[in-house]
Amino acid sequence: MPSNETYLLADDPPSEQPRKELMLAQKLLDWLQHWSKPTISTRDIHIYGPNSIRDRESAINSAQTLVDCGWLIPLKAHRRDMHKWQVVRRPIVHPNVAT
Repeated sequence: MPSNETYLLADDPPSEQPRKELMLAQKLLDWLQHWSKPTISTRDIHIYGPNSIRDRESAINSAQTLVDCGWLIPLKAHRRDMHKWQVVRRPIVHPNVAT
């Protein structure tokens, strides 16, 4: 008596990609708390940033996550292939990406 019905007892396991992006963005946010300048660019992240986000794609993705959360404000750069952001300073001891 097999039937053609399909039962889903559990959802698919969550993807690791969004979790990894949040972890990298949190690393960047923690590092930005020690950054003394009011602005930051992808070049600054490449040279001085955490080792895990020193490639261009990770730096831009992490910064975009921080823009979405309100920790960075995008600025107009003098070159079209350059990204630049203003760092938002908040009086929080241990900042979190989600706040």
